[in-house]
Amino acid sequence: MRAQALDPLDLKLLQALQLDGRAPFNRIAEVLGVSDQTVARRFRRLRGTVHLRVLGITDERRLGRSTWILRLRCTPDGAEQLAGALARRPDTAYVSVISGGTEVMCAMKPRTRQARDELLLDRLQRTPRVISVSAHCLLHHFYGGPVGWLSKINALSPDEQADLSPPPVDPGTRPVALEDADEALLAVLGRDGRASITELQASTGLPESTVKRRLDRLRATGVLYLDVQFDHEHLGNEVVAMLWLTVTPAALANVGRALASHPEVRFAAATTGQANIVAATLHAGTGDLYTYLSDKIGALDGVQSVETALAMREVKQLAYEPGR
Repeated sequence: MRAQALDPLDLKLLQALQLDGRAPFNRIAEVLGVSDQTVARRFRRLRGTVHLRVLGITDERRLGRSTWILRLRCTPDGAEQLAGALARRPDTAYVSVISGGTEVMCAMKPRTRQARDELLLDRLQRTPRVISVSAHCLLHHFYGGPVGWLSKINALSPDEQADLSPPPVDPGTRPVALEDADEALLAVLGRDGRASITELQASTGLPESTVKRRLDRLRATGVLYLDVQFDHEHLGNEVVAMLWLTVTPAALANVGRALASHPEVRFAAATTGQANIVAATLHAGTGDLYTYLSDKIGALDGVQSVETALAMREVKQLAYEPGR
């Protein structure tokens, strides 16, 4: 992976935040062997240069909810407007215009079945310029979510990674039930995953002890994880591709594990539909994408076919930022 405009310390900081987005700057500084002020200054600079944001994300699986990937074919003059409308919704992520501007793709995290059906069966079906709607439920995650792509850049040494990694999650076997106080915390952390205890207390009206206790519980159960949003171009990745793989059922697990190990893959999951694995990949250029498809995907036993689509524009990653 080639880096552009980022030095080794920048990359270490990015990976450190991926490991633990709420790690105090003095802790990161101690492990990296620099001053607190240096870490804080680099963090502020990265917010401007690569649009770095640390966001608190809810793992829908821990709440007994499903995530869907929508593919919306539309007329060329309707893609941008549709993508913008979807990006503004709080229950969407990774909204992109693909396929030469005639298709919009996004991840959808409906809180209830009613919300899912309202969007899929009613609103989108009546949206002008939408030609077809294809919805795919994610069945199993191979890579992505709590384990972000920055974990693959190998900027940190094994010892540094061990020192900066938070305690392991103990998700249990049953879905977690959220209370109103939890929802209030998650709403604030969804806008700023590094919000301080004081800020969380002021924003939610909860006592400090309650904030700390509930925050610790949300993280320990895996309901809340911290993810890093940034512009991939600055790490040398000009091409963002979506791969839809049709894999023989007996090979699903092996192919999924192989994809998870590839440095190009930032997300991979088994899904419903004719293509039963979806993956999001990053590449320096189209030539690198070709090499990846021919050498790595082509070498996987059980892959019967691959559909590839390039993201022409990423309208939303984890959070929507109008005007970008």
